[in-house]
Amino acid sequence: MHAEQLEIAGFLAQHPPFNELPETALHEIAQQVEISYYRAGRDILQFREPIQDLYVVRSGVVETFRRTGELYNRLGEGGIFGQLGLMMNRRVRFPVKALEDTLLYCIPVTLFNELCDRFDTFADYFEAEDDALLRNAISAQAENNDLTTVKVKELITRELVTCASDTSIRDAALQMTEHGVSLLLVTDSTTPAASNDASPPIAGILTDRDMRSRVMAEGLSFDRPVGEVMTEELVTLDDNAYVFEAMLSMLRFNVHHLPIMHRRRCIGVISMSDILRHESQSSILLARGIFAQQSVDGLKYYAQQLPAVFVRMANEDANSHMIGSAMSVIGRSFKQRLLELAEEKLGPPPVPYSFLALGSMARNEQLIVTDQDNAIILHNDYREDRHGRYFEELARFVSDGLAECGYPYCSGNIMATNPAYRVSLDEWKQQFSDWIEKPQPKALLNSCIFFDLDSVWGEDKLAEELRQFVADKAPKHRAFLASMARNALNRTPPLGFFKEFVLEQDGKHRNSINLKRRGTAPLTDAIRVHALAVGSKAQNSFERIEDIKQAGLLPSGKAQDLSDALEYLSIVRARHQALAIQAGEEPDNNVQPEMLSSFERRNLKEAFRVLHNAQNFLKFRYKSNVRV
Repeated sequence: MHAEQLEIAGFLAQHPPFNELPETALHEIAQQVEISYYRAGRDILQFREPIQDLYVVRSGVVETFRRTGELYNRLGEGGIFGQLGLMMNRRVRFPVKALEDTLLYCIPVTLFNELCDRFDTFADYFEAEDDALLRNAISAQAENNDLTTVKVKELITRELVTCASDTSIRDAALQMTEHGVSLLLVTDSTTPAASNDASPPIAGILTDRDMRSRVMAEGLSFDRPVGEVMTEELVTLDDNAYVFEAMLSMLRFNVHHLPIMHRRRCIGVISMSDILRHESQSSILLARGIFAQQSVDGLKYYAQQLPAVFVRMANEDANSHMIGSAMSVIGRSFKQRLLELAEEKLGPPPVPYSFLALGSMARNEQLIVTDQDNAIILHNDYREDRHGRYFEELARFVSDGLAECGYPYCSGNIMATNPAYRVSLDEWKQQFSDWIEKPQPKALLNSCIFFDLDSVWGEDKLAEELRQFVADKAPKHRAFLASMARNALNRTPPLGFFKEFVLEQDGKHRNSINLKRRGTAPLTDAIRVHALAVGSKAQNSFERIEDIKQAGLLPSGKAQDLSDALEYLSIVRARHQALAIQAGEEPDNNVQPEMLSSFERRNLKEAFRVLHNAQNFLKFRYKSNVRV
């Protein structure tokens, strides 16, 4: 070995984690390491550029930064950086700059991964303790996306301009012109403020669009009060909500402005344009384009863009909640526009109804590989002989339209086209009563998807009443919860006795793991059981976990474990699908562990360990009724 290589090996032997490696491994590193020199002030790594090496500071000082430019760490002799990018997606997570003239040892990623596989102490140094494995990977990813770190209050740039509900339309228009704004927040002139310091209650907002469509187009007198033409049903958001949540609220409720609240007081209003200026997300533009289409053919064009939106979000480090919510909102947008087109074709509905999304869309956890699961709640005034034909045609129009837009028909026929899933509210309540009061495991196995439901169109209060009915009834029936728990144990995590992966052994998916069937699905099943037990009305799994935590049902720390495991399994699944799309292949849920890095495999095992423990807790929690 050359003298220079001996010097490298000797230096590494003095610094963790290299000091735990045998001499042969140190010599191996010394033979493959490359040496780089950077002058003070020079960039070493820039955010999101490809990274192929682990860096060790031989001499000098470097600074690492968050994406926002905030100083993250300062490293001197023996300091290590670049490991997080190597552990995740081979992209720089924390930019690095030389503070002083700096000499670096660069260890190739192939050797880095090999050392992690061969020496547990070396790998453990980078991965931290088991309990923190997933949390570290997930929190690092979240830090790199503005939509999940920037709060909506930071988007408020204009002074809030208000008027009372009894202000004349003429005076309101003059006020808009004077302040150069396109909307006014309207306060209730009939209700006094709760205290001297409080603002009057919000009655609505008045936009320039309201002026055009409700005043000018209708020839309304400018002397009328703005309370007659304002938009009353407001969607508001807390000032500590994130930009991502604002984006989803606008898309889901098809609104263009959101009043931002601080302790029940409006502090400003943000618009879709504010979000677009902050972060140009094609998912926003896609959803907006959907509502502008006048035919199914037009919708099909936008459906073809969905894979590109999905890939972009996966590549831009969106977390699974962001991706799932965005895909679900886009899916809802297709349904909503199809329902609008159906009503234009068929005329107004003869009785009120609520069109439901079921399963992953209702939970806001939809990815790119999905079929359509839906149903209809009809008002109790519904009569089959008088109204049946209308809703049959409406359901068929929507289902066929969704199929043309790339959402396949449900193989289990769980669609509103099935008369069994197109019934009145009272009939739905009776159906849920039968499932809950007289549980049959086989019947519940096929019906658990109905316990994830959300209204996407029509009378939302019908769906809300049904959710409340289930939330009130389910916790009182232990046999039902036990049957649901038993079904949740049918799919186990793919880990053997020694924490090795149990892989598919035949077929086209040989040597792979189905991350939905063996990961996210049984985990959401377990979460659903606990949510029903505590009477949660939440549909999203992460929100259900929070309700479960608040109810004190799980041991300390286990709620966070569930959340971390679900996030990690979901994001690995999403990235796998994104890679398939980029390669021109059909996306699926089957991941080959050998294609993952050693760190990703370890985190995957940790997520499956959490699932295993969660299923064991299900057995314990409902052990009096669950046969294992």
